[in-house]
Amino acid sequence: MAGKERLSPSSDNSREPGEPAPEASSRLICASADLTDGGDGVRFAFDRNGETVPAFAIRHRGRVYAYLNRCAHIAMELDWKPGNFFDTDREYLICSTHGALYAPESGACRGGPCRGAALTALNLFEADGKVYLKKD
Repeated sequence: MAGKERLSPSSDNSREPGEPAPEASSRLICASADLTDGGDGVRFAFDRNGETVPAFAIRHRGRVYAYLNRCAHIAMELDWKPGNFFDTDREYLICSTHGALYAPESGACRGGPCRGAALTALNLFEADGKVYLKKD
């Protein structure tokens, strides 16, 4: 799947002496600057339990988040156009097929047919101006 990838925020971009570089235990998704607040997300795919699964990263209120690109209501990709995950107000992530609304900071369903469900969050972080997916 073509596209950019994004990661979640980090409280500290520095490393302790002798600490391995982020690349050692993580996968680079994109440059931090690729994710703008409420803007298009970065799509990426990764191997999970032997299956290649679609995912995406977004920035909301200054923080970066990533989720499987799979609606919690019915397993369909959320974006109606590659990378377009936010509603028109840029407050919620929206499923283009069912209209389900998700909180960008938690993935929790906030409206629509997904009540009580949530998107599957991924473990991301930012370091040295880049976004990384932490390997399991």
